Amino acid sequence: MSTSMKGTTDNAPEPRPTADPRPAPEPRPAPDPQPSGAPQPPGDTALLLPVPDDDGAPFWEYAARGELRVQGCAACGELRFPPRPCCPHCQSFDDRWQRMSGRGRIWSYVLPHPPLLPAYAAQAPYNVVVVELADAPRIRLVGNLVAAPDAALDSVDPARIRIGAPVKVAFHEQAPGVTVPRWLLERP
Repeated sequence: MSTSMKGTTDNAPEPRPTADPRPAPEPRPAPDPQPSGAPQPPGDTALLLPVPDDDGAPFWEYAARGELRVQGCAACGELRFPPRPCCPHCQSFDDRWQRMSGRGRIWSYVLPHPPLLPAYAAQAPYNVVVVELADAPRIRLVGNLVAAPDAALDSVDPARIRIGAPVKVAFHEQAPGVTVPRWLLERP
């Protein structure tokens, strides 16, 4: 077993850091995250938004309609998430989107600690849960456990979160045209 130590072995003072000769970057103005007048829970205006690719776009389109669907293979029937062009089981490029019940259980969770992005720091402590779907146990989705579909991320007391707790999906329009799945405890 080895140990590494930082510093010197003599009593000489540490050398002073030299100034960086490069100019400091110009500060950029923060983008306007949300048009005014759109209803948003407090602190929800600058949260990160999903960036769908071609394979995942149907997931977000179904979410906007209030449906939880998972990509599956049209040839062998295996479900897969995240969405991708080719089935990892049979290598077929044919897919279909299967509707899920929207029920699951908390498989894991985390309570993020600072430093956080400003919009998230304003809602701390909040949670991020990994939900194992009841009708597809190998499929796990990441989201937030909230008290109501449009509630703030910090709306559930962290002491109430338990591994294995049954949850159901809810949908929240986070920005115009962007709906994200969230999770509600089945037994509030």
